[in-house]
Amino acid sequence: MVPSEENQLVPKEDMFWNCRQSIFAEMKKKFSQVERAAEEPRVLCIIQDTTNSKTVNERVTINLPASTPLKKLFEDVALKVGYVNGTFDLMWGNGDNVIDTTPLDQNSDKTILDAGFEPGKKNFLHLTDKDGEQPHLMLESSSATDDSAQDRFIGPLPREGSVGCSSDYVSQSYSYSSVLSKSETGYVGLVNQAMTCYLNSLLQTLFMTPEFRNALYKWEFEESEEDPVTSIPYQLQRLFVLLQTSKKRAIETTDVTRSFGWDSSEAWQQHDVQELCRVMFDALEQKWKQTEQADLINQLYQGKLKDYVRCLECGYEGWRIDTYLDIPLVIRPYGSSQAFASVEEALHAFIQPEILDGPNQYFCERCKKKCDARKGLRFLHFPYLLTLQLKRFDFDYTTMHRIKLNDRMTFPEELDMSVFIDVEDEKSPQTESCTDSGAENEGSCHSDQMSNDFSNDDGVDEGICLESNSAAERISKAGSEKSSLLYELFSVMVHSGSAAGGHYYACIKSFSDDQWYSFNDQHVSKITQEDIKKTYGGSSGSRGYYSSAFASSTNAYMLIYRLKDPTRNAKFLEANEYPEHIKQLVQKERELEEQEKRQREIERNTCKIKLFCMHPTKQIMMENKLEVHKDRTLKEAVEIAYKLMDLEEAVPLDCCRLVKYDEFHDYLERSYEGEEDTPMGLLLGGVKSTYMFDLLLETRRPDQIFQCYKPGEVMVKVHVVDLKTESVAPPISVRAYLNQTVSEFKQLISKATNLPAETMRVVLERCYNDLRLLNVSSKTLKAEGFFRSNKVFIESSESSDRHVAYTESHLWKLLDRHANTIRLYVSLPEQSPGPQFRRTVYQKSSGDSGNLDEACERVKGPVGNRKSVEAILEESTEKLKSLSLRQQQEGNNGDSSKSTEASDFENIESPLNEIDSSASAENRELENQIQISDPENLQSEERSDSDVNNDRSTSSVDSDILSSSHSSDTLCNVDNAPLPLANGLDSHSITSSRRSKANQGKKETWDTAEEDSGTDSEYDESGKSRGEAQYMYFKAEPYAADEGSGEGQKWLMVHVDKRITLSAFKQHLEPFVGVPSPHFKVFRVYASNQEFESVRLNETLSSFSDDNKITIRLGRALKKGEYRVKVYQLLVNEPEPCKFLLDAVFAKGMTVRQSKEELLPQLREQCGLDLTIDRFRLRKKTWKNPGTVFLDYHIYEEDINISSNWEVFLEILDGAEKMKSMSQLAVLSRRWRPSEMKLDSFQEVVLESSSVEELKEKLSEISGIPLENIEFAKGRGTFPCDISILEIHQDLDWNPKVSTLNVWPLYICDDGAVIFYRDKTEELMELTDEQRNELMKKESSRLQKTGHRVTYSPRKEKALKIYLDGAPNKDLTQD
Repeated sequence: MVPSEENQLVPKEDMFWNCRQSIFAEMKKKFSQVERAAEEPRVLCIIQDTTNSKTVNERVTINLPASTPLKKLFEDVALKVGYVNGTFDLMWGNGDNVIDTTPLDQNSDKTILDAGFEPGKKNFLHLTDKDGEQPHLMLESSSATDDSAQDRFIGPLPREGSVGCSSDYVSQSYSYSSVLSKSETGYVGLVNQAMTCYLNSLLQTLFMTPEFRNALYKWEFEESEEDPVTSIPYQLQRLFVLLQTSKKRAIETTDVTRSFGWDSSEAWQQHDVQELCRVMFDALEQKWKQTEQADLINQLYQGKLKDYVRCLECGYEGWRIDTYLDIPLVIRPYGSSQAFASVEEALHAFIQPEILDGPNQYFCERCKKKCDARKGLRFLHFPYLLTLQLKRFDFDYTTMHRIKLNDRMTFPEELDMSVFIDVEDEKSPQTESCTDSGAENEGSCHSDQMSNDFSNDDGVDEGICLESNSAAERISKAGSEKSSLLYELFSVMVHSGSAAGGHYYACIKSFSDDQWYSFNDQHVSKITQEDIKKTYGGSSGSRGYYSSAFASSTNAYMLIYRLKDPTRNAKFLEANEYPEHIKQLVQKERELEEQEKRQREIERNTCKIKLFCMHPTKQIMMENKLEVHKDRTLKEAVEIAYKLMDLEEAVPLDCCRLVKYDEFHDYLERSYEGEEDTPMGLLLGGVKSTYMFDLLLETRRPDQIFQCYKPGEVMVKVHVVDLKTESVAPPISVRAYLNQTVSEFKQLISKATNLPAETMRVVLERCYNDLRLLNVSSKTLKAEGFFRSNKVFIESSESSDRHVAYTESHLWKLLDRHANTIRLYVSLPEQSPGPQFRRTVYQKSSGDSGNLDEACERVKGPVGNRKSVEAILEESTEKLKSLSLRQQQEGNNGDSSKSTEASDFENIESPLNEIDSSASAENRELENQIQISDPENLQSEERSDSDVNNDRSTSSVDSDILSSSHSSDTLCNVDNAPLPLANGLDSHSITSSRRSKANQGKKETWDTAEEDSGTDSEYDESGKSRGEAQYMYFKAEPYAADEGSGEGQKWLMVHVDKRITLSAFKQHLEPFVGVPSPHFKVFRVYASNQEFESVRLNETLSSFSDDNKITIRLGRALKKGEYRVKVYQLLVNEPEPCKFLLDAVFAKGMTVRQSKEELLPQLREQCGLDLTIDRFRLRKKTWKNPGTVFLDYHIYEEDINISSNWEVFLEILDGAEKMKSMSQLAVLSRRWRPSEMKLDSFQEVVLESSSVEELKEKLSEISGIPLENIEFAKGRGTFPCDISILEIHQDLDWNPKVSTLNVWPLYICDDGAVIFYRDKTEELMELTDEQRNELMKKESSRLQKTGHRVTYSPRKEKALKIYLDGAPNKDLTQD
């Protein structure tokens, strides 16, 4: 056949060329589209979801072309956040605030550009509820395969505030898209209060039970007879009404738990859901007495069974009728590793009889002897609602721990119970042979193992001869029972977790539509039958040998079945069938919910901001929270603030206004002139959770006018300095602009202070101690470093100080002292100094000692020729410093001696010797006998309290800047006049500089400089004061401390320059303490009343801050190179191995033997220990662990590192010291005797090397165990490495495979390690359960007393109780 022209084949070359052309054309088209899209402007949308507290801080970002229609924007947002489109609104926002409450039109075809979106900028949108209902979460994709549906996780779901659930219980495959909102499922969840998931599961099950819900609705509450708050049935009724009618996603259960008599602590106690069911049913029965519902629980849930024992010889049977509310089914028989496969199998085991033979024989009333018997249970009647409890919690006697059995146990959707009722073998008892040894442990079938015992017969046995019963009658009765015993499953209460804790949720089938739902606290979702099968337990697939290790911890715990009986099966009451009182309750709850909704709406539109106000008469800064609706005007907000601050009697309303305020910087940002009718929402930038600024309610006098505060202005607090009186006045507030020059700023200050600008000096305090003179008139304030809030000092006098260099001027010295003076409270020692320290400082002419108050009073004021405290201290200081200078000079010449020091010190007169010149010569001689310590020792450098707790006081520069403004405002008197103090320092100058640590980086102080140069700069040849005097400012006066500070305690209030050294500070305190500074100690007191000694004499007081407390104690202060050491006794075989003995002083360069010699008399006098120097050793102490043994020839700070507050162990030896060399190793060994279950006492073993073989040889020597049978293990934890004797045999790492001790896993490189050892041929003692329990109690008690870890200490669970009167009775005897 010849092809036609049309059908001719295209050559291969042409076909290839055509394909190539089409591909290029398609690519060109794509590129052009991309180019056009690239040229189109794009709009960045930032959406904040405000519908949920968990998502309010999360933002979704979408970048769209400007031509995108609004409809498409809503679709993209819905897809991005997982909500159903059309169930939410989008509103304009600005950051965290809604600025336009009109929602965008989600059906509009208008482009986002036309809707007001701006390309190239951030467009903020708020996603909000639509019509007051929360957005609906998107369903899972309908195209999901069956496999994916099977893998869907049904619970437990993560929830807000979940506390009782570990993250292990949350499936990684869970997605919020599987959770349906109330509008989709029609059901409402319950909020988990903390750990009340077990309660939520039971309440939802009862709610979904038609017979229970209908009966509860029929009960009518009588408010005249009972308080509604404590009525359990009424609160359940309310809860069920809310579950049925509420529009919320979840409702609270607090009213129900309050009716139980529970407080908030009960919400943190997780209980067993089956236990709650029994307790709640019992409480309802008590409440329903003498009502129609009195027998409701029994009618619905109660069944009957027979507990019988039948003689196998004569057939006589003794029995008792018991009732039950649920049937407990064993998961795994006692002693078996195989679990029952199904509920049916467990039910058969429940009624399987056991044979009583041997020592367990039964005494037969008919045979009058002990006979073999068969004991068991028979079901006589099953309830309408059948409850099965799967006993998944058990106790493992091997590990002595409570465990959960996660084995697989199936349960059918329909359960036929006819096979279990009245099961009885009709064989002749004489010929019957039973080989069953019992499926359960002995006694497990007794009625006391039932969940509840409502026995009507109170344990009365009835003897019935089997032959007398009518077999036909029995069979007829059984047949009628069996015909109608088909049950259908409708509730599975699931537990996820372990025996230590977990999470409950419920899978419930609705009888309305036969659909299964997962009720997981506030989340309700649809599930399938496949999801129910996942709660069987066990592993999800075949994992072979390790299947139990991978078993799911999420499994069914309680099953509830309903009898399938069309004549009895009820449906839920319809709304028109409700009793009248339920209709009224529904209406009431709806109104309350609407009211709550309106209140929530108001809350969401209420601005909450901090409000401050300086009270016009009290002059105190008040603080409160202003809550005002965003639509209220500024004028209305002022009225609210006026009443809130309670200013009605202090100032008229028209003398108040609100201004924008920054409390952190104490800065007035702006005022709102002409905006009285503007809504607060606009003024504050919308409704926010937090604001970056505050509001100040500003007041004025009627004759004043408000100042206008404009944005961009800076606030300046101006302090006027008076050089004549050396005072600094309280601040005057002035507002300036950063672009103003210094010259213009001076003119501004001149108007505010009425001081001449021509002679004005302006000093800016930019940060702590940074005092800058503004002397360039053309410079702007911004260039000078002004900020929002600033502090300046001005001085405008005609004095010659203006012509002196600024850093040499009187002004600079005064401001420098003003910035560095702090106030300290010093507690003086209560007891008087000993005879060796007796002085005449506080003695009157008669020889009687006066008190401190009198002494200080005599120091005050110019009475006669008496000098002031300051004058005395200055003169005393000059003499001390002159003495120090001469001693250093003489020391440089090499002819310094103690006699010279003594003679020099004789020239220093006591301050009160000058005050009272009639002091006796005897007292002067006593004073002259005092030897001053070597000045070099005064400069000894030891550990400072600032090293101990350097971070306790604020030291940041920023805090100094910010704190200054408040202190300066609040520390002046009412008249705004400075309070003059001695030496020209006013109260403000002391208190306004209350800053903490400063000058930290400045290492050189006047003390160190003087020490280096060997001269005193204040007393040089030129006679110039080089600034040392300002560092020496010190003023002390008596202070009446609080009542709690101790009766008779003497206190000083000291104002001192914190750049003074501790050495100089102690010298100033000498007249008040009564002894030379080397003979008393200074302790710094922290907020927790902890005290640390300050010992670095050349360190300044810069770490101190205002109002710090100092305690002075008598005792020798440390010299240079000395350290205070705490000595503890090591008692290795005592319950408390660490016992404090005494404080000692060790010195650098001292040998260990010398320190032991110094300790001997102290041990004898203070501790009653009469030792010889070779009968004890010193060793390192690390926490409670003994460490390196110190040898006698070791030298402190050369061989042994030593530090302040060092601690050492003192160990008394039984014999001669075995440790002779640092190459030796001393370990503490302890023998474990497994056959006796006991540990021997500690014995020290000294090794010559780190060899494991040598260790075993030494252990063999001291114990007599053959070398090849020695096994050892290293102790764990701190000394004495206590461990329970129930765990030591298997928990320690016995016989490590190493040859030396200093390698892993032992790492024994230092003395003091604990070694346990045993004989490997010794068998472990067999313990009975009683012995094990008794031993466990003893070990727990012993380990708790010693403060060591107790491995098994079960949490003390609080018993679950429901209090019928609504409140528990406090039992004071219980913990």
